[in-house]
Amino acid sequence: MNSPDDLESELRALGEALAVPEPQPSDVAHAVRARLEALRGGSGVAEPSGDADRRDGARPDDVLPGDTRRGSSGPGRRSRRRPRWRWVGAGVAVVVAVLAGLTPQGQAAVGHILRFAGIEVHIGEQPGPLPSGVPSPLPGERRVTLDEAHRMVKFPFSVPTALGEPDDVRVGDGGRVVSLFWPGLRLDAYHGLLRPAWRKDLGGPFPEQVVVGTSEGWWISSPHQVTYLPSDGGERVMPRRAEPTLIWQRGLTGYRLEGAADVAEARRLAESVR
Repeated sequence: MNSPDDLESELRALGEALAVPEPQPSDVAHAVRARLEALRGGSGVAEPSGDADRRDGARPDDVLPGDTRRGSSGPGRRSRRRPRWRWVGAGVAVVVAVLAGLTPQGQAAVGHILRFAGIEVHIGEQPGPLPSGVPSPLPGERRVTLDEAHRMVKFPFSVPTALGEPDDVRVGDGGRVVSLFWPGLRLDAYHGLLRPAWRKDLGGPFPEQVVVGTSEGWWISSPHQVTYLPSDGGERVMPRRAEPTLIWQRGLTGYRLEGAADVAEARRLAESVR
């Protein structure tokens, strides 16, 4: 049996010998979708359609009388070579999956929902024109001071030092959410990342993955629809228009900063939350 080093050498040689044109994103998306549907309908493993040996009822290692296909290398030649090409096939499948994840079409083929930091983002499902008018308050929302908010909520939260004291502070949904306001900016801090607190619907583009300090974050660069999901599973708050938003989390506290001019400004403000 070939060693891993031999297999790696063969794969490298094969890659250098093949001149594979860059696939069109739409072709990649169709290929990935077809592959996923095939795996979903079966056992999860794609099997070859069979060869002449299988149709004749013989096993691959059987030697039939007068069979000269294996030549001087003996009956084990085909059984030894077949795993190599299975490894090559697996490698090609991985490459296709990676290419799909790097294209908007591939991302749409794999899935439409991103769940992160207590927020559920539905991509490509923005329902018509964005809502207008004054946003509805959160359940039980009340205006408080910053000190009162720290005493009332069920989790630790911090204020961006780059912005200073907020102009307005509100606590809603029994202390699950605290909302801080500055001119043109809104920061929501909330507790309970296992159950979504917000739903966002956007037509595109796909959110950009960013780093906020030492945490992972997602930047939504376009206006979109946002809906609050009450903690008791009750009636949802009416959806509203949300400006570009940065999402991240620190410990068990989720944050969404809405209204920054661009991702660089959003990251600067978010990293000053201490």
